[in-house]
Amino acid sequence: MKHHCLLFAMTLLTTACGSGDNAYDASGVFEATEVTVSARTQGEIMYLEADEGSSVRQGDTLGRMDDTQLKLQKEQLEQTRLAAESHKVDVEAQIAALCQQAANLRREKARYEDLLAAGAASQKQVDDIAYQISVIEKQAAAIRDQLASSNESFAGQSKSVVAQINQVSEKISDATILSPIDGTVLQRYCETGEYAMPGTPLFKIADMSDMTLRAYITAGQYETLKTGQKVSVYIDGREKPYEGTVTWIATRAEFTPKTIKTKDERANLVYAVKIKVANDGMIKIGMYGDIRL
Repeated sequence: MKHHCLLFAMTLLTTACGSGDNAYDASGVFEATEVTVSARTQGEIMYLEADEGSSVRQGDTLGRMDDTQLKLQKEQLEQTRLAAESHKVDVEAQIAALCQQAANLRREKARYEDLLAAGAASQKQVDDIAYQISVIEKQAAAIRDQLASSNESFAGQSKSVVAQINQVSEKISDATILSPIDGTVLQRYCETGEYAMPGTPLFKIADMSDMTLRAYITAGQYETLKTGQKVSVYIDGREKPYEGTVTWIATRAEFTPKTIKTKDERANLVYAVKIKVANDGMIKIGMYGDIRL
């Protein structure tokens, strides 16, 4: 009798365990949006403030590259710009004397025209003054064009230098290492005093506020699942499920990853799905999660 009771109990336990293994509809691994912060200019790393595990906000200063040479370069360019600006001249001031001379001659010409009408002057006198006015006006126009051309050349040089100054200013700004997102520092690749080139990885930061569970479903489940659908997400050690939202469903099937279990263990082809879950601090990257549809 005891033998039959023991056999019956083992049968129940086996059934229960089998039922537990298939209590989920799919499983997967949690991921987070990870961003690699890289050096944007070359130079020695003056300091790095963020450590692994630190929480950072978007725009927080994570460190700074040496920008001494860049600042010296900017100062030199500023001097070049000022020199180019100093060569510019006031065109009208340069030809003011000629303009005044022409104005005086025009008044003189008007007086001689009155004398000519009264028979007290000759036409030649009027023509001579008109010729002098024409010569002076041509001289003024030639000088105006020459000075305007010189000013335009200096303005072009100044504009070119200003563009270089802006480029150097941007590099100086890039020397300050900023966090591009709110998140947690997962990895720190460099240390103070090391030399970095543009593109050298400095930090890896992940947004842990919302986690993504990448799970795999069978073809049968694929037909009933849609984006925006709410599902229950379970993690080890937590009886209360998290509410998840399906944000993405693959359009093509793939072979079942070896590390992933599915509801139908006989399924060879599965579809990947992404489920967004609000993190209460308990969910970590790489942790396994199960879902119920």
